[in-house]
Amino acid sequence: MSGKPNKPDRFEKVRLEKLEKIAAMGHDPFGQRFDDHLSIEEARNKVPEESGVAGENVRIAGRVMLRRKAGKLRFYDIKDQTGRIQLLFSRGDLSEEQWELMGHLDLGDLIGIDGIAWRTDSGEPSVKVEQLTVLCKSLAQPPEKYHAIQDEEIRLRQRYKDLIYGDGVLDRMLQRSAIIDSVRQTLRGHSFHEVETPVLHAIAGGAAARPFITQHNALDMELYLRIALELHLKRLMVGGIERVYEIGRVFRNEGVDRTHNPEFTMIEVYQAYGDYRSMMDLTEEIITNAARTIRPDLQMPWGDDDTIDLTPPWPRRPYAELFAEHAGCDMRDTEAVAKVAAKHGIETEGSHPDVIINEVFEATVEDHLQGPVFVTDYPASICPLTKRKQDNPEIAERFELFVRGMELANAYTELNDPRLQEELFRTQLAGMSEEDSMAKMDNDFVTALKVGMPPAGGLGIGIDRMVMLLTNSRRISDVIFFPLLRHENAPGAE
Repeated sequence: MSGKPNKPDRFEKVRLEKLEKIAAMGHDPFGQRFDDHLSIEEARNKVPEESGVAGENVRIAGRVMLRRKAGKLRFYDIKDQTGRIQLLFSRGDLSEEQWELMGHLDLGDLIGIDGIAWRTDSGEPSVKVEQLTVLCKSLAQPPEKYHAIQDEEIRLRQRYKDLIYGDGVLDRMLQRSAIIDSVRQTLRGHSFHEVETPVLHAIAGGAAARPFITQHNALDMELYLRIALELHLKRLMVGGIERVYEIGRVFRNEGVDRTHNPEFTMIEVYQAYGDYRSMMDLTEEIITNAARTIRPDLQMPWGDDDTIDLTPPWPRRPYAELFAEHAGCDMRDTEAVAKVAAKHGIETEGSHPDVIINEVFEATVEDHLQGPVFVTDYPASICPLTKRKQDNPEIAERFELFVRGMELANAYTELNDPRLQEELFRTQLAGMSEEDSMAKMDNDFVTALKVGMPPAGGLGIGIDRMVMLLTNSRRISDVIFFPLLRHENAPGAE
């Protein structure tokens, strides 16, 4: 790269000329503070019900989205994060200087308005402009109408344009914030404490995933971006925080697809003296409360013609029962499972029988889990951090929540026996390559368990997937502000 600034295109040149005219009139084209303005939603609420009647004086700010003329009148639409409103500029009501200033505006400019709440003869909520203030001159030409929606390059690489011009995008992202706030409110209502734990880990643990590796120069040590929140939160339970949670970013050096992004947001929750049944009740409450921020009736639209009914209680189905129903055999029948695996192209050579069972489960069962449904009681050998059932140690007290074939939550009755935990870690580590996430023993976590961790239930929910579900979004990239993409000029870049 040369480091030279890009040359302005013809549209930018025109805007720069207008910028210079604005400056020559004594106005700052990039604005100053603009105090005491209302949101556009608040201003709309002050518009009189009757047409042609002057309402209250209002002060608003927003981005110019539309403009049109009718004789000595000019109509502009401006938008902020709460909505849109029409502005009415009248040649007879404004000074020569203000009328000229308005003439230097372009689509995309940010402006402040002092005026009168008004309803036009056609019934349109409006503001009759008395004073115009330029707050920021936009030098970029807006996308053509609807172009921002269709062009994935704009949508994903230039999310700021997508938020401005994409239909419903800003609303969806603000709904994400409301959903996360609802999660916090639900947990506060049950006396959970929110904490922050390290993002840089000396040992990557708490999940089976490939980590991102970095280097701390001053300490000359290799570190990992965390792949889970679990092990530090359990240490805090040992330390006496009996109800604890964290909402945070986790990082997994793996593929990108419709439901996966290498950097994503999770919540993990741990409740002392609970179990996985406690976590089922809590999961149901967290998600239904969040859903009510969007649809109080819990009838969530999905796709163009489907609806997901989130009304509790949700079914709870054992893993083995679902396996038999959809795979067509008992999961303890090794020979039959191997035949189903072969039918689905699943490699079995050198794999633990329960790993094969779980791959068959993923291939034959998950697409049928329209849900919401809790799948309970997983094979113990694939759940190294989970307590076993007292009457059947081959089964782990674990559930996963599925909706429309997508996993939303994963929860356990947490293992708190340090001897068994160390044994399971060693079993899991056997034969792992150095690049695998848990290829090192977390001895300090075992030490923490020896101090004594209360029996507990633990829960993890993928926030991005939950937002997908509640906002009727089919791709995780639609609910993450800035999803990871290939380099712009790389082959296959979106």
